[in-house]
Amino acid sequence: MADGTDQKSSNQMWGGRFASGPSAIMEEINASIGFDKKLYAQDIRGSMAHAAMLASKGIISPEDKDKITDGLNTILSEIEAGSFEFSRKLEDIHMNIEARLATLIGSAAGRLHTARSRNDQVALDFRLWVKEELQKTEGMLTALIAAFLDRAEENADTVMPGFTHLQTAQPVTFGHHCMAYVEMFGRDRARVRHAIEHMDESPIGAAALAGTGYPIDRHMTAKALGFREPTRNSIDTVSDRDFALEFLSIASICATHLSRLAEEIVIWSTPQFGFIRLSDAFSTGSSIMPQKKNPDAAELVRAKTGRINGSLIALLTVMKGLPLAYSKDMQEDKEQVFDAAESLELAIAAMTGMIRDLEVRKDRMRAAAGSGYSTATDLADWLVREAGLPFRDAHHATGNAVALAEKKGCDLADLSLEDLQAIHPGITKGVFDVLSVEASVASRTSFGGTAPSEVKKQIAWWRGRN
Repeated sequence: MADGTDQKSSNQMWGGRFASGPSAIMEEINASIGFDKKLYAQDIRGSMAHAAMLASKGIISPEDKDKITDGLNTILSEIEAGSFEFSRKLEDIHMNIEARLATLIGSAAGRLHTARSRNDQVALDFRLWVKEELQKTEGMLTALIAAFLDRAEENADTVMPGFTHLQTAQPVTFGHHCMAYVEMFGRDRARVRHAIEHMDESPIGAAALAGTGYPIDRHMTAKALGFREPTRNSIDTVSDRDFALEFLSIASICATHLSRLAEEIVIWSTPQFGFIRLSDAFSTGSSIMPQKKNPDAAELVRAKTGRINGSLIALLTVMKGLPLAYSKDMQEDKEQVFDAAESLELAIAAMTGMIRDLEVRKDRMRAAAGSGYSTATDLADWLVREAGLPFRDAHHATGNAVALAEKKGCDLADLSLEDLQAIHPGITKGVFDVLSVEASVASRTSFGGTAPSEVKKQIAWWRGRN
């Protein structure tokens, strides 16, 4: 009776997929093959380089090296063909490949793990994967920048309102606005390139944490794997994941830029703004309202930022309390990076497509550019430059002019010369040369300004930089 009660209690305690007890729980929490099998190509590439180095140093025989290489090539083909059987009981991608290699080539497989540990092996695989992902991101950002440069060139003199606090501030050009995103994504690309440089060191040969007594050549494996040099401290090599954190940090900053752009696309595509029309490829209809054209792609780009930011916070939290060197906590590094990389790739691709396909409604932008007395600053500047007023006095006089225009229900350019001279007698008819939005935009010729001539210079500079 007691035995039956104990068995029932045990089943209730473990239950479900953990019915076999603690061993099932341990297998579930310990296994990473469900996600780290994504590293199969990097693992095989690293093992081939390691085997070649071991043979060159006389640590394993050339015959064993050839068997290992042939076996690894077979495994690579099996995985890519979808015929490889992954086992959760073997925990991770490294042990799955090693077990299959032993089946294929016998005892020679056991020599592959000489002078290395799973600690430096996983550090190598993950670093290779992140480096390749960064290189892919660099290319995608270059394509996005090119899309913006094309739109900026087409719209170097397309007038639109510039905003602060989402209120009309001063007229600018749509080309200038596009170039603001070129600058943002250009800095993102620079961060990607710096990150590649920072992490361009090979971990293999650091072993568990202390290096190895075998006469290995870490510079040989580093060169074979495309790294600049090997890492310089074996403890740090297996302890840190700052290369992954740097990738997530870059991804979060880039996603924030994408999200801000997505928000503008959402706003600009509303009937109230009507600055742009999205192509059917990047928008959807409503299931109940036939007139709707929803900017779903932009909204989803905006939402992806939350996932990417969450991945950064998650890995920072995992790493923040770990003593040196390796801890099993670090198994939780990969899913966050894989998810963020997938989200970022999709967001950049979608945004590149939207920018290339959208229709710019120049008439709506021009009509809005003159709203909200957007040339008020030009009037104040004219009063300083031509009438000799201190800027604060000019600011006050311009405020009076805006108040008068509001009272009359007209724009500043529609006030009469007499109206303006009643505000300040020094105003002449020359003031009307700066009160149109086109004149305002054309006058902003300072370096980096919105004048079409300056926008074209910046476009040319960026085209030369690419």
